Amino acid sequence: MLQITDARRIIAAATAEAEKIGQPMNIAVVDEGGNLLAFERMANAWLGSIDISISKAWTSRAFDIETKALGENSQPEDQFFGIHASNGGKVMIFAGGVPLKQNGKVVGGLGISGGSGKQDQTVAEAGAAAL
Repeated sequence: MLQITDARRIIAAATAEAEKIGQPMNIAVVDEGGNLLAFERMANAWLGSIDISISKAWTSRAFDIETKALGENSQPEDQFFGIHASNGGKVMIFAGGVPLKQNGKVVGGLGISGGSGKQDQTVAEAGAAAL
């Protein structure tokens, strides 16, 4: 089970990576049920990315898949085309959302938003590695 101390460690690692690449980010951690456990908005991170980061975290947990991979498989003619319109439009298909795992079991999700897709993914991977 994901604890608040885990979420804080994940956020600290993600923040360090975001600072390293010079891009302020919004960082969201959800628990196993997809509920917001912790959130941090770095100084000067885009306001419009707050909701996106939370939705990326939720999406990665709801489907137990990286949002980058979900996006790659939701293009026209692909198996998940149109999935972004499900769940009241809450599903995010941009890079930067990753499932959080402990002992091979998904225990939550991490969502990062505020930079390019590549930057968001890099920061998400750094944060998840802290778990």
